[in-house]
Amino acid sequence: MSQRFSGKTVIITGACRGIGAGIAERFAQEGANLVLASNDSQRVTFVAEQLATEYAVNAVPLAVDVTDEGDIQNLYKMAHERFGSIDVSVQNAGIITIDRFDSMPRADFDKVLQVNTTGVWLGCREAAKYMVKQGSGRLINTSSGQGRQGFIYTPHYAASKMGVIGITQSMALELARHNITVNAFCPGIIESEMWDYNDRVWGEILSTNEKRYGKGELMAEWVKNIPMRRAGKPSDVAGLVAFLASDDAAYLTGQAINIDGGLIMS
Repeated sequence: MSQRFSGKTVIITGACRGIGAGIAERFAQEGANLVLASNDSQRVTFVAEQLATEYAVNAVPLAVDVTDEGDIQNLYKMAHERFGSIDVSVQNAGIITIDRFDSMPRADFDKVLQVNTTGVWLGCREAAKYMVKQGSGRLINTSSGQGRQGFIYTPHYAASKMGVIGITQSMALELARHNITVNAFCPGIIESEMWDYNDRVWGEILSTNEKRYGKGELMAEWVKNIPMRRAGKPSDVAGLVAFLASDDAAYLTGQAINIDGGLIMS
């Protein structure tokens, strides 16, 4: 594989599993210096060590709460001190809960927006400070198909991911003159631990006396509606993110790109 990102510094939040780990592996394959952030210190350390060994790259793990301004400031300060630049920042950390509107706790609603939306804004804000000084950079944010269209039992998640698109467009306008692009991607059904949770909990709520969903059955039913007839893989998403970070995407900013096998077309 080409080494497009050799000597470049790439920061990824939510990097210990699923899409985040897949993105980290793609940048490792292409030679980047990686700073991998997660609130799961043990697991992100494992991912970093694995990538450093397999691909002979620098991969630094850091325990980070993306809703904590101090943690975010320390993340980018450490990365800049270690590698000398902030070239790509992927704001990927995210959470979901699923519940009926009349039983969803206010705490769940607030937490999902804090992590998924405020966390993205804090990461973009801090990364951009370094990118403005160096006159270049790529900010890439994780939205969702629900950033395009809401869905049952997840109004907070839909709101949070629509918010990511708003942040992306607003910051793209503000940062374009500094040669910084800001884009988002909108995954659909992706094979991951999050979708294991989605399959189980949506399945429990949607089950009736006539139809009970077992493990994997609801997800399989929904996959039938995808034109490409399969769920995505983290590597599918990682390919798009690598493109957005590359020189080939230098004239692309303020966009939110669906990556869902054709489930939502725009």
